[in-house]
Amino acid sequence: MKKTFATLAVLSCISLSSAAGAQDVEAEVIAELPYSVGNVTFSPDNRVFFSHHPFFSPDVRVAELNADGKGFTPFPNESWNTPREGTDDFFDSVLGLRGDENGVIWILDMGHRHGLTPKIVGWDTRTDSLERIYYIPEPVSIQGSQHNDFVVDPINRVFVIADEGIGPGGDGTIAALVTVDMNTGTTRRVLQGHESTLPEDVPITVNGRDLTVPDGNGGQAVIKVGADGIALDKNSEWLYYGPLNGGWIYRLKMADLMNLDLSDEELGNRVEKYAEKPNNGGLSIDMDGNLYLTEVEVTSVGVIPADTREYRRYASAPNLIWPDGVSYSPDGHMYVSAAQISEAALFNDGEDKSGAPFYIFRFPPLAAGIIGR
Repeated sequence: MKKTFATLAVLSCISLSSAAGAQDVEAEVIAELPYSVGNVTFSPDNRVFFSHHPFFSPDVRVAELNADGKGFTPFPNESWNTPREGTDDFFDSVLGLRGDENGVIWILDMGHRHGLTPKIVGWDTRTDSLERIYYIPEPVSIQGSQHNDFVVDPINRVFVIADEGIGPGGDGTIAALVTVDMNTGTTRRVLQGHESTLPEDVPITVNGRDLTVPDGNGGQAVIKVGADGIALDKNSEWLYYGPLNGGWIYRLKMADLMNLDLSDEELGNRVEKYAEKPNNGGLSIDMDGNLYLTEVEVTSVGVIPADTREYRRYASAPNLIWPDGVSYSPDGHMYVSAAQISEAALFNDGEDKSGAPFYIFRFPPLAAGIIGR
């Protein structure tokens, strides 16, 4: 039986936000779970859904949070979370997921664990039925693709995906944006090699330690992640995004992205540097255009206010270790997961320092947001 997560009044959130002003907000724990959480999203009636972070190869890829905030139910069912021969109608490797205003949860499956064609699966929570599957085949998906996060644009009828370029065999140098037309299923790969998608030569440093991975020659190399966080404003006018390793958020007009007459070079010339930032993972936006960034090197979520375009830390908590996905809930809060990626054995000389409970936090934003953004 489905359970609806209890909500708080939006007015409570507004009063907290006003009281916080320009000061840091303390993020509050809303869920304690046994496995690492990647991204979080919602239905209009505030059911809470999340991905178990694929970095830890979870058995249950996508789940719904139970009402007690301590347990979960496989979403939409066990079958979709169980790999099977002879079909790809199951979730394989999921991080990004977004709910829309019609109650459809869109789930981005990278397909890494079983070498499947990446896909976006829509599940209608109101009818408990499959909405549609969109495939992201070659040549739009290439060796090294890692389709990390995405936005749902109901006005232009398109999904826009950030491909980090660190999938199997990838080192971030092939990062790009990918579009999927909701009407036709047509896919495009754009801005590969553009500065706005490529990682900069800036290490991810947590507790004074640069995160490194095996370089294939017996040594270690600093991990560099390309296009990662991505967000779309309320009018579907501006798309915001940037590499995880890098000092800038970029933006691009959706009208330009949708213009098939523009060459990739011409499209790249229309990308704008929007604001400076630290290394960040997730990205979200509210109704006033304020951007929220998960600062993975510290236990904080930052904000880039629309009026100043100057980054500052905003919401923090001691156990917000590797804040990952951030998104707006109908209860009036921003939710953010603490994935503990930096504590994994890969980054700690083989010692796994991650451990339960894994938290989901929430905090009051500066302004109300939009579901799925």
